Amino acid sequence: MNTIELKQNFHLLIDSIENEKLLINFYNLIKKRSSTKEGQLWNKLTNQEQEELLLSLEESKNIENLVSHNEMKKKYEKWL
Repeated sequence: MNTIELKQNFHLLIDSIENEKLLINFYNLIKKRSSTKEGQLWNKLTNQEQEELLLSLEESKNIENLVSHNEMKKKYEKWL
């Protein structure tokens, strides 16, 4: 999908949403993301946090380290 198609589909998606609360949340998310400079969040992390994040990325490549969606839902059911 090229940029023009993506924008067209994006507009169609927005036009199809009738839930005002969802639209507001969506708008705020996109507004915040579009004003955030690339790498800004990464630069706010300490060196230790960056290293831990990179390690967790590497560990996630091993399927044995992953937890299923259903397991996570059960674990955090009281907050959902």
